[in-house]
Amino acid sequence: MTSWKRKLRMGMVGGGQGAFIGGVHRIAATLDQQVELVAGCFSQDPENTRITGRELYIDPARAYDTYEQMAVAEASLPAGERIDFVTIVTPNVSHFAIAKRFIEAGFHVVCDKPMTYSLDEADELVKLVEKSGIVFALTHNYTGHPLVRHARQLFSSGEMGTIRKVIVEYLQDFLMVAHEKLGQKQAAWRVDPAQSGIGGTMGDVGTHCVNLLEYVTGDPITELCADKSTFLPDRALDEDVNALLRFKGGGKGVLSISQVATGEENGLTLRVYGSEGAIKWAQENPNYLELYRYGEPRQTLTRSQGYLSEAAAASTRIPPGHPEGYLEAFAAIYVGVTEAIRRHIDGSPMKTAEYEFPTVRDGRRGMQFIYKTVESCESGSAWVPM
Repeated sequence: MTSWKRKLRMGMVGGGQGAFIGGVHRIAATLDQQVELVAGCFSQDPENTRITGRELYIDPARAYDTYEQMAVAEASLPAGERIDFVTIVTPNVSHFAIAKRFIEAGFHVVCDKPMTYSLDEADELVKLVEKSGIVFALTHNYTGHPLVRHARQLFSSGEMGTIRKVIVEYLQDFLMVAHEKLGQKQAAWRVDPAQSGIGGTMGDVGTHCVNLLEYVTGDPITELCADKSTFLPDRALDEDVNALLRFKGGGKGVLSISQVATGEENGLTLRVYGSEGAIKWAQENPNYLELYRYGEPRQTLTRSQGYLSEAAAASTRIPPGHPEGYLEAFAAIYVGVTEAIRRHIDGSPMKTAEYEFPTVRDGRRGMQFIYKTVESCESGSAWVPM
């Protein structure tokens, strides 16, 4: 049966009781009725996996104790029953091993960010993905917003001229309190170098910033100069980072991220100033894009309007005035993944350049940002090449 006549079958590693992002992935993957969750290893604790499996109506025989067991068992099922892809929503430290195991078993992969624990792992994963030809997606979900995709079109068309300045910030107060000492799983692994890697806030939200700004502008960062801080006692990883950026096209930028910014919730904001115009987009108000032209009134573009690009229209589901947000943007990533996997199953795989979602190379780029930021900080905030 052609893949176009059925839903794709999804497996999940991670996302059990007490997790946050696993639930987001499950909603996003199934929002457009193209995917069904049929198997999983939801926790390192088999009992947690069994409880989660029951709550999600998973066949008990496909709620696996380990991801290794899951990969072997699913690969042994008939082609018409096994999963088509796996989604990985575990702490960073295990991303590589899980992805490698499922790639070797022949499954496509969706992975949460940051992609790996180390840059060496990212390099190896790039090789594995490109050698295998499987579809690999990284869920930098903010690129799924219609107005972000329209902003990208504005710059790629040349309409906004040469990029001169970029300001990107991602401010939260999530780590203002030592939640890791109060039993909160989401904080515990993020502040632990053994699970998170060498970057704390720079990995958790900084990679989103780099992915978003390079996605919209198409202009890669070539150098950075950074400073990082840790304010709460007993923490080893950064909570706050500020960096100056230089771009390939000659423009300059400022990046500011923090998870100890009092009163901030999820303040991701991007401003891009070109020689012919500028944009401002804020994640907390994602249905609007501010458009500036010199000497002209400021414009506010709104989602689901006929004047937007095809790219924006393709990721819009409902009429104007009905807000779309975080979950819908996340789901837009899965829409792209679904199309790519269907094409692969049907023997006409897409070129990576055609993917409408972040790839394994975007994941490596995020890891490179973390390592280069740490290098700059440890060199006295020296300029380092990206």
